[in-house]
Amino acid sequence: MEEEMHTDAKIRAETGTGSSPRGPGCSLRHFACEQNLLSRPDGSASFLQGVAEKSRERLIRNTCEAVVLGTLHPRTSITVVLQVVSDAGSLLACCLNAACMALVDAGVPMRALFCGVTCALDSDGTLMLDPTSKQEKEARAVLTFALDSVERKLLMSSTKGLYSDAELQQCLAAAQAASQHVFRFYRESLQRRYSKS
Repeated sequence: MEEEMHTDAKIRAETGTGSSPRGPGCSLRHFACEQNLLSRPDGSASFLQGVAEKSRERLIRNTCEAVVLGTLHPRTSITVVLQVVSDAGSLLACCLNAACMALVDAGVPMRALFCGVTCALDSDGTLMLDPTSKQEKEARAVLTFALDSVERKLLMSSTKGLYSDAELQQCLAAAQAASQHVFRFYRESLQRRYSKS
């Protein structure tokens, strides 16, 4: 099976006119998802979120391998192709979200869905969810978490910068709370997709 996902991270103004405006660093940017975009692959998805290459590839692969039920299809290769069209921040989280939606679109059996959430800590220790590229560059620390949909269990983390144990736990708790919004978006996106069929 081959899935191809296009991730397109469009910049949304912090004072945007969306239904859930960004608060002081504590809300997520607008999501958009479209599935079954490509005719040849078994599954495809475009995921938009306000989105060292080999390292990122390894993190995404390990996260996918943690949830895909590969034993149901021995000697089967699953290829996930992510194409970054633009990067407006939280790129790893956006890639994780696109990979999950493409696996769902392809009908790949998984023990749970997963999502990515990025947090940033500024010099004052203020936590920002779903930071933009500019916020990531100015941040003291950037932390990305992959969480499963069943228990909000941590599947993967990637961190950069300096932070305390308490700040790590604060960011993880914020990411787990934000994951509820991502998983709700997944459900709504899938309902729209399959209600059209």
